[in-house]
Amino acid sequence: MPALKPTDFTARIVWLGANPDRATGLPSRLLDRMELRFAGCDGETHAGLTRPSCSRVKSQHPKGTEIRNVRQLTILSAEDLAAIAAKMGVEALDPALVGASLVIEGIPDFTHVPPSARLQGPDGVTLVVDMENRPCHLPAKPIDDEGPRQGKAFKTAAVGRRGVTAWVEREGVLAVGDALRLHIPDQPAWPHLATARGA
Repeated sequence: MPALKPTDFTARIVWLGANPDRATGLPSRLLDRMELRFAGCDGETHAGLTRPSCSRVKSQHPKGTEIRNVRQLTILSAEDLAAIAAKMGVEALDPALVGASLVIEGIPDFTHVPPSARLQGPDGVTLVVDMENRPCHLPAKPIDDEGPRQGKAFKTAAVGRRGVTAWVEREGVLAVGDALRLHIPDQPAWPHLATARGA
């Protein structure tokens, strides 16, 4: 029995980018197409089958521990990006300044799609959603240096709108304008979630 359910929700890729060297800064460079391998996008700073653990998984692993890389890509929605900009009080926010890999449009409340959902492209390329990407302070500097200023406001404005992190399940190519179909896990929400979170 299939464990993943294809949905009628589709998104269109409106922007692609890659960061070749995180050490030199957060901003991504614009791409027309993105070739994806199991390790991610070749030449991208987040590519690789493994990565050193970071503060987001500090409850599971000491910082710097080698772990599976499920943060190969950062996907945001155009709708969430526009909402962040509005909350910051700026007209628009360039996705390059927040280190985005893909910007898509058409899936409502995209940041909260279920973990393990899939986005599948025309050639079968498939991205697996790891989890919600929590906002941090790092975009503040490029927003102030290269963008509309108000960088300090980004972290608060992006809560619940920062998109998701994802990894490559099936290799292929993505291009601006491509449609991605959303597939979701065919299982109910765990009824003990609120208790486990301590809510």
